[in-house]
Formats: sequence, structure tokens, C-alpha cells
Amino acid sequence: MRFEFATATRIIFGTGTASELGQLASEKGSHALVVTGSNPDRVGDVIAHLSSSDVKHTIYSIADEPTIDVVNRGKETALNAGCDLVISIGGGSALDGGKAIAALIPNDGEILDYLEVIGKGQKLKSQPIPFIAVPTTAGTGAEVTKNAVVASPEHQVKVSLRDNRMLPDIALIDPALTYSMPQSITASTGMDALTQVLEPYVSHLANPVTDGFCREGLRRAGRSLRQVYDNPNDVSAREDMAMASVLGGLALANAKLGAVHGFAGPLGGMYSAPHGAICAALLPHVMKTNISALQSREPNNIAVSRYDEVAQLIFADDTATAQIAMDWIDETSKIFQIPGLATHGIKEEDFDSIIEKSSRSSSMKGNPIKLTDEELATILRSAL
Repeated sequence: MRFEFATATRIIFGTGTASELGQLASEKGSHALVVTGSNPDRVGDVIAHLSSSDVKHTIYSIADEPTIDVVNRGKETALNAGCDLVISIGGGSALDGGKAIAALIPNDGEILDYLEVIGKGQKLKSQPIPFIAVPTTAGTGAEVTKNAVVASPEHQVKVSLRDNRMLPDIALIDPALTYSMPQSITASTGMDALTQVLEPYVSHLANPVTDGFCREGLRRAGRSLRQVYDNPNDVSAREDMAMASVLGGLALANAKLGAVHGFAGPLGGMYSAPHGAICAALLPHVMKTNISALQSREPNNIAVSRYDEVAQLIFADDTATAQIAMDWIDETSKIFQIPGLATHGIKEEDFDSIIEKSSRSSSMKGNPIKLTDEELATILRSAL
């Protein structure tokens, strides 16, 4: 057995820990580019902690998904302001955007020089400047991953800027920052968090370290995913989902994901659809197709029994089966009012293009078995 494991230099987790941001930032730099979502005022209380430690800051807002142009403008903004530190406070878009900007500031050339799939895929020449991730949603796990997902409208796809040195210097996770999430965001990010502790567990690249994270994450998501939706101020449930997000990020960064995220990247680039909603719509159908393919072609693959283990972890029941988990996930999606893929404009005539792009994605390479184009089309058709 051989595997590697990499993660953020320092992870700080706990309710109220956002108040430590000023001191932590002062240890990394003197002028921060603060990357937020569309409304910086929503995290104004967190940003205010920088002033208490005399850390200057320049705010850079990312309204939607970080695109190539958005990242390039962020780099220019940081260089013009003389920033020596990047802090992202927000959801996955803010975290990915800030992570990419921190990586590109000390590196020459265009972002396309370093992007996977559509770019040259070159390695970063210089170490990124310090980066602190402060998530305000519980789902993406971007606070502990080594890649930044960037959209290219021109190519109609999302791809990654990836390097081990892009792991955040500090991941500051305060579950209290997730309390104000709208119910729909709680739902979609929660489904993403569940998917990201499930896919690495059945990935052919799973290892004993990621297995431990996934098992704990599946237990927490199982008991709290619906609870946090129904009772958004439930402190324990919010902590569970924030931790599930972290655990999923730790796992996926080291064991990859699978067909759900293999599809989600290209679909997110081609259509205006929330990432978590795409994952929720696809997950039960990917599970069904994977299990069928494994039983047919690779019945001795460990992933066959692992799907049952997923159910047993979610329900804390040693007799639970994969079918029960699939039914529960499908039912949860209905409770959360997660729409089918057709709602986002996805049509069967688009399948060939979607499958071609998805087959080349990094996440698809973690799937427990290589699926045929026909099987991939079956998943999409079922998820419409």
C-alpha cells in the first residue's frame, strides 16, 4: 500500500473562532486582499476583526462563480494595492477565487498557462502568497483542498487550478457563520457535503486516512442533514454539517471524487445551475449505475460492499443497504425541493457534449469503475 496525504497547514474549528481572524492574519501579512461574495456587508463583522490587529485590507467581491476574467482582475487588484496576503470569507466561489488569486500573484503568465483540461496545465513556479480560508457555507470543503475551480464561459466548462502548495495556510471554520444561510443554500450545500464524504469512500483511490474522514462525515451528515434544514439554529446540527464539509474536503483532496462531480463541473460550466443542486439530482442515479456496473463487471470490487457501508454509517444501522441509502437521498432531495436537471435547461440532445467533457474531468477519474458512455447517458436521463 502506498498513498500520500496533504492538507492545510493549520485548521481551526469551533463556534466563535472567527474572532481570531485579526491575530491570525497579522501573523501572515500586513495588507490583505479580502475576497467575499457579492455583498461584503454580510461578513462585515468578520472583516472588522482585521482592524483590531492593524491589518490593512482591500475588498474584492465575486458575485457569481469565479471565472478566468474574475481571477485575473483579482490578481491585478491585489498587485496594485500591494497585498501580501489573501483572505477569502464566503462560500465556495469566494474560497476558490481567493485561492486562485493567491496562487497567481507571484507567478508570471496567464491563468490559462496553469489550468487543467483547457489550459497548458503547467506547474506553478513560485509559492502562492499566504492564504486564509473562512467558509460561511457548509458544503464545498474548499477550505482544505489544493485546487481552485474556475469557470471558462468561452469553453463552457469549469476546470481546476491545482497545486499542493495551494492548500490554505489557515482554514478558519466557525459554524456560527453558516446560521444566516438561506434554507435553499443550506439544502444545496448540505447535499454537496454529503456527496463529498460518499464519493471518496467508494473511490478506487481511497486510503485508510480518507476512509476515517469519510466514515465520520457520513455519520454526521446522516444525523444532521435534514435536521439543519428543518431547524437552522440547531447548534449541534450546524457543527455537524460544518465538520462534514471539512472532512469531505480533506478526503476529496487526497482520494478524488467520482461521477457525480465528474458531471457537476461540466454541467456547472454549461448551464446556470447551483453546484449542490446538480450533485443532489445526480447522486442516487450515479449510485445505482455504479452498483449495477460493479456487480456486472467487477463483483469483487471493494466498492460493492462499501455502498452498503455508506448506508450503515448514514443510519447508524448495521443492517442498512445501499438501496435504502439511495431511497433516502432521493427522498431528501424531494424534501429540499431539489429540481431535476431539466429545470436548468439540460436536454437529451446535449448528452454527447456533456459526456465528452465529463469523461475528461479530474473527478471522473476517481469513480470506482470506468463507466461506458451508455451508462453515463442513463445517469443523465434518469436525473432529468
